[in-house]
Amino acid sequence: MSPQAWHVYLLECRNGRLYTGISTDPARRFQQHLSGKGAMFTRLNRPERLLGSCLCNDRGSALRLEYEIKQMSAEAKRRLAASWPGSVSAAAPAPDSL
Repeated sequence: MSPQAWHVYLLECRNGRLYTGISTDPARRFQQHLSGKGAMFTRLNRPERLLGSCLCNDRGSALRLEYEIKQMSAEAKRRLAASWPGSVSAAAPAPDSL
């Protein structure tokens, strides 16, 4: 059995708040958050878009990166997400910069 690929992902909520999580399938997990089956945070702060995700070697490294990101400021999180390949945040300005 091959190991699963784990990702750290960042969501932007309608109120501008950011959510950081881990998943083996960030797009599927985003849909779960949208349908109210995600974390309590995303039930209270409705997610608007997936800013990006970063592939990690394993679940442990994804959890460590998630923890590091959660210690960052919102601005630093946005910059980080914009640097990830395929990031949507690189194409759109943050709401507080409008």
